[in-house]
Amino acid sequence: MASVGGGLQKGTSGEEPDAALVARAGAGDSAAIDRLITLVHPFALRYCRARLGHSLPGVTAEDLAQQVCLAVLRALPRYQDRGRPFLAFVHRVAVHEVSDAYRAAARGALLAELVPDRADPAAGPEERAVLGDGVARLRPLLDRLSPTAREVLLLRLAVGLSAEETAAVVGSTAGAVRAMQHRALAAVRRGLVAESVPAG
Repeated sequence: MASVGGGLQKGTSGEEPDAALVARAGAGDSAAIDRLITLVHPFALRYCRARLGHSLPGVTAEDLAQQVCLAVLRALPRYQDRGRPFLAFVHRVAVHEVSDAYRAAARGALLAELVPDRADPAAGPEERAVLGDGVARLRPLLDRLSPTAREVLLLRLAVGLSAEETAAVVGSTAGAVRAMQHRALAAVRRGLVAESVPAG
């Protein structure tokens, strides 16, 4: 099995795999599987980090991103190229895996924690605490947005996709994505300003 997450450059958002690579990976070519996972894992990790925040104790974005990659591999033999980017397919799988994690946590299921096999290069405890506080303040404001607007903000700002890449993932146009991002950010800013104004 491919090593999920090995040898990746930190901060990359994922590169779109070409159709030939996806076809070879779907046919079981181990080199193609390794290359495919190397391309999609950064996207999955950034997406899971953005969606999870600190709201699911015992579930790490790294573990969930690995589950996304494994789910992609399991689905590869049934994958059909319908002219959309492969990352749009990975996005659908990631949405499903994150939703499953939230459902499992809501049911009080016991979620297995994996022991990390190497040091975590991510932010330390202090940075995570500051980030967690910011996420806690933003989450109610983001929840007021439409699901599509939230997803556009997440893909553009947290995952780091371009407007064109985001449009391909959500099935829209780059212009519509930019307009939605602008409106969503304006709504979040208005909410932050309203929160900072003392009542009465």
